[in-house]
Amino acid sequence: MDQAIHHFHALFAQLGLPDDSASIKRFIADHTPLSGATRLHAAPFWTPAQAAFLREACLQDADWAELADQLSLALRGSGPP
Repeated sequence: MDQAIHHFHALFAQLGLPDDSASIKRFIADHTPLSGATRLHAAPFWTPAQAAFLREACLQDADWAELADQLSLALRGSGPP
Protein backbone atom coordinates (compact mmCIF):
# COMPACT_ATOMS: atom_id res chain seq x y z
CA MET A 1 0.00 0.00 0.00
CA ASP A 2 2.79 2.46 0.77
CA GLN A 3 4.31 1.76 -2.63
CA ALA A 4 1.11 2.96 -4.33
CA ILE A 5 1.13 6.10 -2.18
CA HIS A 6 4.74 6.69 -3.20
CA HIS A 7 3.75 6.62 -6.85
CA PHE A 8 0.65 8.69 -6.25
CA HIS A 9 2.68 11.46 -4.67
CA ALA A 10 4.21 12.36 -8.03
CA LEU A 11 0.81 12.47 -9.72
CA PHE A 12 -0.67 14.57 -6.93
CA ALA A 13 2.28 16.95 -7.13
CA GLN A 14 1.79 17.21 -10.90
CA LEU A 15 -1.88 18.03 -10.29
CA GLY A 16 -0.89 20.75 -7.81
CA LEU A 17 -2.41 18.91 -4.87
CA PRO A 18 -0.85 18.15 -1.48
CA ASP A 19 1.23 15.05 -2.08
CA ASP A 20 1.96 13.64 1.36
CA SER A 21 0.47 10.26 2.30
CA ALA A 22 -2.12 11.65 4.71
CA SER A 23 -3.37 14.22 2.17
CA ILE A 24 -3.61 11.61 -0.58
CA LYS A 25 -5.58 9.25 1.65
CA ARG A 26 -7.87 12.11 2.70
CA PHE A 27 -8.43 13.18 -0.94
CA ILE A 28 -9.36 9.63 -1.94
CA ALA A 29 -11.63 9.20 1.09
CA ASP A 30 -13.33 12.54 0.38
CA HIS A 31 -14.01 11.70 -3.28
CA THR A 32 -14.82 7.98 -3.10
CA PRO A 33 -16.84 6.47 -4.58
CA LEU A 34 -16.56 7.90 -8.06
CA SER A 35 -19.31 6.53 -10.28
CA GLY A 36 -18.26 3.88 -12.77
CA ALA A 37 -20.00 5.94 -15.44
CA THR A 38 -17.80 8.99 -14.78
CA ARG A 39 -14.46 9.22 -16.53
CA LEU A 40 -11.67 10.25 -14.22
CA HIS A 41 -11.03 13.56 -15.96
CA ALA A 42 -14.75 14.40 -15.90
CA ALA A 43 -15.11 14.16 -12.13
CA PRO A 44 -16.56 17.40 -10.76
CA PHE A 45 -13.79 18.01 -8.21
CA TRP A 46 -10.99 18.75 -10.73
CA THR A 47 -10.05 22.22 -11.85
CA PRO A 48 -10.13 22.70 -15.64
CA ALA A 49 -6.32 22.42 -15.76
CA GLN A 50 -6.29 19.21 -13.71
CA ALA A 51 -9.04 17.69 -15.86
CA ALA A 52 -7.16 18.59 -19.05
CA PHE A 53 -3.96 17.05 -17.71
CA LEU A 54 -5.70 13.79 -16.78
CA ARG A 55 -7.57 13.64 -20.09
CA GLU A 56 -4.39 14.16 -22.12
CA ALA A 57 -2.41 11.70 -19.99
CA CYS A 58 -4.92 8.97 -20.76
CA LEU A 59 -5.51 9.86 -24.41
CA GLN A 60 -1.82 9.96 -25.23
CA ASP A 61 -1.00 6.96 -23.04
CA ALA A 62 1.57 9.24 -21.45
CA ASP A 63 3.88 8.30 -18.61
CA TRP A 64 1.15 9.46 -16.25
CA ALA A 65 -1.54 7.16 -17.69
CA GLU A 66 -0.77 4.22 -15.41
CA LEU A 67 -0.89 6.42 -12.32
CA ALA A 68 -4.12 8.02 -13.54
CA ASP A 69 -5.60 4.53 -13.95
CA GLN A 70 -4.52 3.62 -10.42
CA LEU A 71 -6.08 6.82 -9.10
CA SER A 72 -9.28 6.08 -10.99
CA LEU A 73 -9.46 2.63 -9.40
CA ALA A 74 -8.76 4.02 -5.94
CA LEU A 75 -11.52 6.62 -6.32
CA ARG A 76 -13.94 3.88 -7.33
CA GLY A 77 -13.04 1.91 -4.22
CA SER A 78 -11.38 -0.93 -6.11
CA GLY A 79 -7.69 -0.12 -5.93
CA PRO A 80 -4.91 1.14 -3.68
CA PRO A 81 -4.67 2.72 -1.27
